[in-house]
Amino acid sequence: MENVQTNTKPAEERHYSSFRYAVGAVLAFFGISSKTHRGSKKRAKLTGDIFTYIILLLGAFLMVYPFWWMIAASFTFTSDVTGSALSGTIGAMVWWPSNPLPAQTSDGRDLGLFYNYYYMFTEGMVGSDSTGLAAGFTYWRAVLNNLIYSIVPVVVGVITSASAAFSFAKIKWIGRNVVFMFLLAAIMVPGPSIMTTQYVMYVSFGWLEGAGQPNAWMTLTIPGLFGSIMTAFFIRQFLFGLPTSIIEAAKIDGAGYFRIFCSFILPLAMPAIVAQGLLSFMGCWNNYMGSYIFISNTSLWINLPHAMTIVNNKYGSTNAGPVMASMVMCVLPVIILFAVFQKMIIGSLMLTGSKE
Repeated sequence: MENVQTNTKPAEERHYSSFRYAVGAVLAFFGISSKTHRGSKKRAKLTGDIFTYIILLLGAFLMVYPFWWMIAASFTFTSDVTGSALSGTIGAMVWWPSNPLPAQTSDGRDLGLFYNYYYMFTEGMVGSDSTGLAAGFTYWRAVLNNLIYSIVPVVVGVITSASAAFSFAKIKWIGRNVVFMFLLAAIMVPGPSIMTTQYVMYVSFGWLEGAGQPNAWMTLTIPGLFGSIMTAFFIRQFLFGLPTSIIEAAKIDGAGYFRIFCSFILPLAMPAIVAQGLLSFMGCWNNYMGSYIFISNTSLWINLPHAMTIVNNKYGSTNAGPVMASMVMCVLPVIILFAVFQKMIIGSLMLTGSKE
């Protein structure tokens, strides 16, 4: 018994030949080994973690750097101190403002790094033959158009979608599931594929006729008032998590569906409604294709992304700094909204998977 106990040693204390130890080390590096190479396994895991983090950092850089490039380029001067345009295109990777000279306005005011923003607000997007925009058009008119196209359809459309979601989730009527499946099938149709027919329909309505298209704002406003199928789908999933007993108790007290929706459903589903409203706002704010297809370049009703494209095509190669500044100002409201309400948006999307 004593000899057996003496010859039995833990695996960590055993001695192996050099060849066997080398083979074990190689196998441990690939995660195939015994307890004799715990240190090698740890090193292999550390090597794998380092490689994984390098890939993740590279991917993060590819996603974040274009945005940083846009910000840095918005402070890069493509104009001299007198305001005359230079023929310098931002065609190289920009890490930091490359020309830290004091930029001045025509009246001698020193604006420093914010010259590009001042130029875009005051001169860069003013309607003229040089920019290709309508007479009387300004940067602030583009912002106003964006607010009209984003706030009015979103507020009314989200309430419309919420009422439809309430009907599909909590009211039993004949053909409810069939109608809902038909609406879901409509999501599969790409939006750009029906824009041609939409354009013809809007022309027949008289929205795109006349000099300057005075009724063009209707094309990006009125359709959104009827809600969104995707918004109704997400709010419907959220409503499945609300107890039906609340609706039944309200019915016993004599409340109708309209009263139930306004007094109970809207307050309880407000997190999902607000989250979907913010997502809809982002989509409407960045709706370049709708404005580009439905609204003429010479109309006063083009939105901000559309106006930036026109200005960029005119002099983006010679005065790209102000164009970059306008792009920053275009995406800044969306970034601020998402940063402030990101927990509500993510939480709402997580709750849409709940069932009654």
